[in-house]
This record gives sequence, structure tokens and C-alpha cells, in this order.
Amino acid sequence: MNMRLTYLFVAAIALPLAALAQTLETGELTVDTGEEAHAFSIEIADEPDEISFGLMERESLGPDAGMLFDFGNPREPAMWMKNTLIPLDMLFISSDGTIQMIARNTVPGSLRTISPGVPVKGVLEINGGRAAELGIEPGDKISHPIFETNAG
Repeated sequence: MNMRLTYLFVAAIALPLAALAQTLETGELTVDTGEEAHAFSIEIADEPDEISFGLMERESLGPDAGMLFDFGNPREPAMWMKNTLIPLDMLFISSDGTIQMIARNTVPGSLRTISPGVPVKGVLEINGGRAAELGIEPGDKISHPIFETNAG
């Protein structure tokens, strides 16, 4: 393959990936551990192509940054770390915002399927080890508009 064709091939792949990263909706969410509330700036993946690409090819993630996967209707997700360069904590969240399971320090590049074993509404991915640093555990609550809230 000559150099021009190689460049066109690489550009054809890189441009859609860059465009995808720029089109994600952003927002804030809070994780309430019962003792403290931790705010995160997030990108929201709620379209099939956004969900399948996730945080692939990111070289870093801010300490209070993350990506929230919104599945719409609850489902049992099968997450993986293909083409993901940094370790992540995956917080699996039910419709009411309760963290059901945490996959901690997932292995970059791994093709192993990670699933909570139950249907969830969303997944929050943050830096690997960050959940432990902040004392985040299953049973803690996520506050964000995609999760239903029940009035007392």
C-alpha cells in the first residue's frame, strides 16, 4: 500500500472516532456514599455507537471525570476493555440509582466480559482505583436525571 492510501485509510478511521468524542453530551453526577457526596464531570454515552466505543483509546481521565452509559431500559450489559488504554472502575447502577456492583481496576485491553449478572440502567466508568479511594461501595446512590427518584 502506498503512503497516500495508508494516510487515507488512517484518516478514514481517525476522523469518525474524533467526531464521536466531540459529540458526546456532558453533565454532572453525584455519588453519595452516606458519609460524603462526590461530584463527577461526565460524558454521556446513550447511542449504540457511543456505548460500544466508550472510553476506548483515551490515554487519561481526570480524577473527577467519567463516562455514564445510559442503556435506556434496564439490561444485563456485557462490558469489556478492548482498545481501552487505562484501568477503569465500572459501577453498575439500577434504575433508582443504586450501585449494584463495582468491577474494580479493570485490565486495559482485556477481552474478558464484565457483567453484574443482573439488569441495570447504566454504568459509570471512572479511573481505576478511584472508587476505593473515595469509599464508594455497592448500595451507594448515584444522583443524575437518568435515574428515577422516589419521593420519601
